Amino acid sequence: MSVNNYRMSIQRNAKPVDINQRKVINGLEADVIQLYPMKHKFAWDYYLAANANHWLPTEVSMQLDIELWKSPTALSADERSAFETVLGFFTTADSIAANNVVMGFYKHVTSPEIRMYLLRQAYEEAIHTHAYQYIVESLSMNQAKIFNMYREVDAIYNKEEFILGFNEGIFDGNFKTGTFANDQKFLENWCVFSLIMEGIFFYSSFAVVLGFKRQNKLIGSAEQIEYIMRDESMHLNFGLEIINAIREEQPELWTPEFQNHIVDLVRKAAKLEYTFAKEVFPSGIFGLNAENFKQYIEFISDRRLERVGLPAQFNVANPFPWMSEVVDLAKKKNFFETRVTEYKTGGALNW
Repeated sequence: MSVNNYRMSIQRNAKPVDINQRKVINGLEADVIQLYPMKHKFAWDYYLAANANHWLPTEVSMQLDIELWKSPTALSADERSAFETVLGFFTTADSIAANNVVMGFYKHVTSPEIRMYLLRQAYEEAIHTHAYQYIVESLSMNQAKIFNMYREVDAIYNKEEFILGFNEGIFDGNFKTGTFANDQKFLENWCVFSLIMEGIFFYSSFAVVLGFKRQNKLIGSAEQIEYIMRDESMHLNFGLEIINAIREEQPELWTPEFQNHIVDLVRKAAKLEYTFAKEVFPSGIFGLNAENFKQYIEFISDRRLERVGLPAQFNVANPFPWMSEVVDLAKKKNFFETRVTEYKTGGALNW
């Protein structure tokens, strides 16, 4: 059986799978068709938890958001600009994430339980993209403006170009794991994807939308972002588990040079995110400003590094302690307690 070149023949009368041969990548005789025996049980736990967290954006009412967005006085120009800019990032970010999961990770992973969760994660990225489209459509926003921002706003373009630059190697049809260089390239991609894309680049935008909710504004949009944040928190923690599992299974990849390289990438990403924050908050809203966000970005960057055994770089306090509370509450939030069963969808509402 081969994973990387998609040949999936079955060997008749083969011996049962040896659990000790199973690895995240390069699992000898892994038999990715056969779920048991499970080596990476954490992945199965994530898969079950994700299924229990299932939600759909169209079951969240946008009526109050529509009334607020329609009002000429309810939101300031800076508030509208901030909301549009974070949506401009979100609308393409989850598509990039889905592509990375499906075209970058899945075909190289030789653990069937990890593959199970990756399929669920890819579906959740699609739900998130659906949610942003639902918000934009419900509020009758300029779709061309929002969805094309990643090409027109430098602060968004630079973040996404940074991430995509690390995909080139493992997206190549001829790329295969199994050599030191390629295995380290694969690990680098997962570090960038989890530590930076899902661990840093999403969180300042989350804070913006949840800042609106703290002001009792755009609460339907914020509710969807809370569910997305709950999903992304799981994606982040799952990715950190994967990185640590590969470190354990293939410690030779985690060289001092590689560790310094990852630290350097996180520092560069923090600077990119700080630049994005200045784009979102040229003059500040809700008591949030670019300087607050610089410290917040540095704080969460340190937390991501520490989770994979790397040293903190900034050593700053959390300027937004309420964000930690919101993340914890979002993890416990039950979608079915607030779902709407009878309402018109955004496209059918009258202004």
